[in-house]
Amino acid sequence: MSTRPDANPELKLVFDEPPQRKKAPKHLADLSPADRKVWAKELGLQPFRASQVATHYFSHLSNNPEEWTDIPAAERQTIAAALTPKLIQLVTSRTTDNGMTRKDLWKLHDGVLVESVLMRYTDRVTVCISSQAGCGMNCPFCATGQAGLTRNLTAGEITEQIVAAARACANGELPGGEARLSNIVFMGMGEPLANYNAVVRTLRNITDPNPDGLGISARSVTVSTVGLVNGIEKLMDEGINCTLAVSLHTPDDELRDSLVPINSRFKVREVLAAADDYEKKTGRRYSIEYALIRDINDQSWRADLLGRLLKSRNAHVNLIPLNPTPGSKWTASRREDEVEFVRILESYGVPVTVRDTRGREIDGACGQLAAAEKGKPVA
Repeated sequence: MSTRPDANPELKLVFDEPPQRKKAPKHLADLSPADRKVWAKELGLQPFRASQVATHYFSHLSNNPEEWTDIPAAERQTIAAALTPKLIQLVTSRTTDNGMTRKDLWKLHDGVLVESVLMRYTDRVTVCISSQAGCGMNCPFCATGQAGLTRNLTAGEITEQIVAAARACANGELPGGEARLSNIVFMGMGEPLANYNAVVRTLRNITDPNPDGLGISARSVTVSTVGLVNGIEKLMDEGINCTLAVSLHTPDDELRDSLVPINSRFKVREVLAAADDYEKKTGRRYSIEYALIRDINDQSWRADLLGRLLKSRNAHVNLIPLNPTPGSKWTASRREDEVEFVRILESYGVPVTVRDTRGREIDGACGQLAAAEKGKPVA
C-alpha cells in the first residue's frame, strides 16, 4: 500500500474564519498606541491612562492591578478590566527536557483551545505561539492542519501568549532562574499570513519600544508561512523586517500540490521569488522549512533539486525530522537518508541545519500542536 499523498486530493483551503457568535473582548494590545488613547477616552477614561496601563503590561509584565501605584487604588481594577480584560486562561502545562520545554494549553473567552511552547536553551529563550485556532491550509502531515480552522485569534489573544511567556521567564518559572524572553516564532497553530492584520499588530506590539511594546528586536522574531505570496508581498512593505520562514517541504510542484495544498495557487518558484523579494527589501536571510518524511520527500534527487533551486539564494534550510501525529501513516526519514540529504545540500553551498525535536514527547514539536487537553491541570 502506497503512503504517497493522493495525486488529486480534494483540496480544502480555508482563508476566511467561520462566523463567530461572540467576539473576543477588546484589549489594549489590539490597538496602536495612538488608538489606545482614543479608546480610553471613549470609555470615559483620561487618555493618558492607556499609556500608564501599557507601561505596566509591556514594560513591567504586570497582570496585578494592585501593583499599579501610579493609578488611584479605587480605579485600578476597573481600568484593568476595561483595557486589559483576561483573554486567555491556562488549562494545562506539560514539560519535558527536564523542564526546559513547556507546552501551555490556553482556553479563550469562547472555550476555544490553543497552545504555545516555551523553550529554554543555553543562550536564549524562545516561545512558539499560535495565530489561529486550528489552520485552514490542510497540510496532511500536520496535526493542526488536519484539525481545520476554528477561527482567527485577535492581536490581543496572540500578544497575551507572548506576554505570558515573558512573564514566566521574568518570574524564573523555567529551570535556571530568571531570564528574558529573547525569541518569538509564529510557528504554532495556524497560518500567520492568513490572519494578516492581527499578526502585523502583534509584530508591532513585540517590536515597538517600551512602553508601547515589548521592545524585542525584529531580528529575533520569525514569521512562518506555507507560501501565501500576497501576504509575503504585503509584509515586506510593513517596515518590520522580521525573519521569514517558508514551509516548503518539497522542491517540486507535483508533490507539493498534495503535501502543501496552497501550492495549487502559488507554485514553488513563485513562492521562492516572493521570498527573494522579501530578502532584498528587508536584508533578512529567509529560512526554508523542510519536514523529512520517509520515502515521500527525502529522496536524493529531491535534495539535488532543492540544492539547485537554493544555491544562489540567501536562504538557510531547516530540516525537520517528521514528528509523529495521531493516525499518521508517515514517519521520519531513515538516519542515512537524512545524512545524505544534508550532504547533497551542502555540496551546493546551501547552509542547512537539522532541527532538534524539542517538545516531541509532549506533542509540542513542529506539526504536533492539536490543542488536546492532556497533562496537569492548572489550579
